[in-house]
Amino acid sequence: MKKVLIYYRYFGKTLGGGEFLPLTVIAELQKTCEVTLALDWTDNVDCAVEVFGIPVDLPRLKLVKVMPKRFHNNQNGVLLSFYRFRRLKQLAKDADLCISMANIMDFGKPAHHFLITIDLGDAEFSEYVRNPAAVDPHRRRFSLKRLLGTALRHLLGMRTKREIIGNPEEHIYPNSRYTADLIRNFYGAFNGEVFYPPTIFEFPSEPVQRDPLKVVYLGRVTAAKRIGDIIEIVKLARERSGADITLSIAGHLGSKTYEEKLNRLTAGMDWVSFPGKLFGTQKADFLRSGSFAVHTTRQEAFGISITEYLKAGLIPIVPDEGGACEVVDSPELSFRNNDEAADILVRLLNDPDFRERQSRRCAERAGQFTKQVYQEKQTRLLHRLVEAAGSEKKS
Repeated sequence: MKKVLIYYRYFGKTLGGGEFLPLTVIAELQKTCEVTLALDWTDNVDCAVEVFGIPVDLPRLKLVKVMPKRFHNNQNGVLLSFYRFRRLKQLAKDADLCISMANIMDFGKPAHHFLITIDLGDAEFSEYVRNPAAVDPHRRRFSLKRLLGTALRHLLGMRTKREIIGNPEEHIYPNSRYTADLIRNFYGAFNGEVFYPPTIFEFPSEPVQRDPLKVVYLGRVTAAKRIGDIIEIVKLARERSGADITLSIAGHLGSKTYEEKLNRLTAGMDWVSFPGKLFGTQKADFLRSGSFAVHTTRQEAFGISITEYLKAGLIPIVPDEGGACEVVDSPELSFRNNDEAADILVRLLNDPDFRERQSRRCAERAGQFTKQVYQEKQTRLLHRLVEAAGSEKKS
């Protein structure tokens, strides 16, 4: 039985879509392999398995904490990276196959790297993502801090992200064509393929009575998700259409401060509601109660929530860049700014032909993100990885 080492950062108390990937991969690999899961800290794994209902065999799963006792998730730096690298390198010696489920990691040997965000820990790449037109990927600006950091990494035996991505023995799996293009344009060619993340949440098949004027959002309720923009878009659509559109924002509120800010923003807006965290049947019922969804996060790697909107029968309105735009794949539902987004929502309400056409397109796209489609792709890919690891070990 082959030994597989998987690295993932950690499972937080507030769970999002990113936790699906390591759990589904572990469940698949446990069918034929011994799996070790290395985490920065090992809390909340059992909770994540229970919440998502993924058949991970916890007694058979070896958990290893790789970071120091007092490590916190917002800490970083070369020395902490070295601590993680040294621990992963030790664990990797006994592994037939090494997999990172948290972007690019250095195992000290060739590995498979599944990208879950666009934040690769490279400040210059992050700047390029924010403004590709202003950053020349072929001319790196002089930075004493970067030079010293690179020199220290090499002194400690570590590689940079650029060195790992450009190594043909490493395998990189961007989570969208959007991410793949960014990486290729900035770092150059890489060995790998696009692999969409798990979209395994399914909905009942029976017909449902929807509110024709209800817009929904489901996800983390934080400033990064631009909740204020969603509220403004629906507010503009209400004013332009004269329709009594409602907005329901479900999910974990990121902080008390942000909750207070949203309460001030929505004061007097009785058409906005916050039902809180929803899972399982409650989540399915909530999404199927509406007719539209609005998503405003730009420069996002993929967007699992968008696939859930599609599968729930909603028509999502999304930015004209990033992974969300790629998932929906309908330019007529993509916007440059809040003003355009409001106009799209008004048109969906007032133009039955447009609404029906977009509904059919969304249903077609939903078929690309079913649980069955994902699991078949995952099984094929992981089977190939395990088989190749066996061949490499023999040679």
